[in-house]
Amino acid sequence: MITFPLVRFVSSFAPRNFPDLLLQLSIYFHINNKLQSFPPKQVLILRQDLQGLENAPMGLRENAMPDPVTSNPSTRLRGVNLGGWLLLEKWMTPSLFEGLEATDETTWCAELGQEAPVRLRAHWERFITREDFAWLAGVGINAVRIPLGHWIFGPPYPYHSKYGENPHPFVEGGIDVLDRAFDWAAEFGICVILDLHAAPGCQNGFDNGGIKDVCEWHTREEYLAHSVDVLGRLAERYRFAPALYGIQLLNEPRWDVPTALLEAYYLRAYHAIRKYCPPERAAIVFHDGFRSHREYLGFMQPPQYQNVIFDIHRYQCFAREEIEMDIHGHLHKAGDLWRQEADDIQRELMLPTIVGEWSLGLDLEVVSLWAEGPFDHALRSMDKFQQDVAYRAYGAAQLLTFELYHGWFFWSYRTETTPEWCFRECVERGWLPPQFQ
Repeated sequence: MITFPLVRFVSSFAPRNFPDLLLQLSIYFHINNKLQSFPPKQVLILRQDLQGLENAPMGLRENAMPDPVTSNPSTRLRGVNLGGWLLLEKWMTPSLFEGLEATDETTWCAELGQEAPVRLRAHWERFITREDFAWLAGVGINAVRIPLGHWIFGPPYPYHSKYGENPHPFVEGGIDVLDRAFDWAAEFGICVILDLHAAPGCQNGFDNGGIKDVCEWHTREEYLAHSVDVLGRLAERYRFAPALYGIQLLNEPRWDVPTALLEAYYLRAYHAIRKYCPPERAAIVFHDGFRSHREYLGFMQPPQYQNVIFDIHRYQCFAREEIEMDIHGHLHKAGDLWRQEADDIQRELMLPTIVGEWSLGLDLEVVSLWAEGPFDHALRSMDKFQQDVAYRAYGAAQLLTFELYHGWFFWSYRTETTPEWCFRECVERGWLPPQFQ
């Protein structure tokens, strides 16, 4: 078994008249519990790329070289989302919203005002910890997708009327938590995809977009420009982080955002990230925007665009025809229809593709803040034994299909009250495999 590599700086050589830094490294791997070395390798780092590292977190300064395991674009990603952590969703952590009218992080911060920092920072400390990264590595998970809000760096950011009287309602300090997540990921050999999950003005009208029932992101240049700026700053900050695998340009822009506008934004964001992260350093991920992959045929293709990944999300609990299916209908869709779709996407689009979100959820009632009933679903009339069998079958059918892709990320690692959306509980209950290696 090969585990996370140890990299030791052996010597450096930088004459005064030489503008860059030449490093000679000795590389060691733990292979079958024995430490083995590989021939030293010289690596050239441009001095201009080291500017600003003196102010970076200690982990980013000490681990300035990309890890060949986590940055290998051919590795299949088997991952989870760390949702509900740095971006609140009411259905995932209902305890945080008890007694409040708030429906999303924006209105939560606005309603709580000065109380918000203490509450949210306590949540950051306990919801995801180093132990969780250790557990994920222990079951064979090699990647996490971390949803972020556009306010991750703190103010300034564009104003929205939902903020109320405070132009900067969001709690500061999330970027320090993200730094710590990168340290934990590097420690346990887990790679990270950063995901701009909530954009200014909200890109989809969902609570997970930051402002429920508002979809204005695409209507103002100020919103678009700020989104691009945040992505560039993330690339600049984490360009040397060994755990960085990729950056997602935007999560789930709504189906009625024009494709031409979306593609133009994706291209702007691509170049903002590539200013700091060349293709060999980080993948760039873009979501389908709830439309057919065929709308993107010929888009972001090599050789002009390199290391680009297409992202789709697959659930069977939101459309009325899915809610009314029995379990056999769900298995057919997951195992047959989605398998055919996987073949079509990869043959026609010619881009690596991930399933950035999926779950075992079949009951819309437990996750929706907006949908009306009835909420009958395939498992409601089953006893516990039958439900366990159904969840195992549904999980297996999806995994067999999603393994055809470049990778997948379960949504999500942890929830408070919905086990079918909680990866750790799904594994511990036997609904998902005990190991993913």
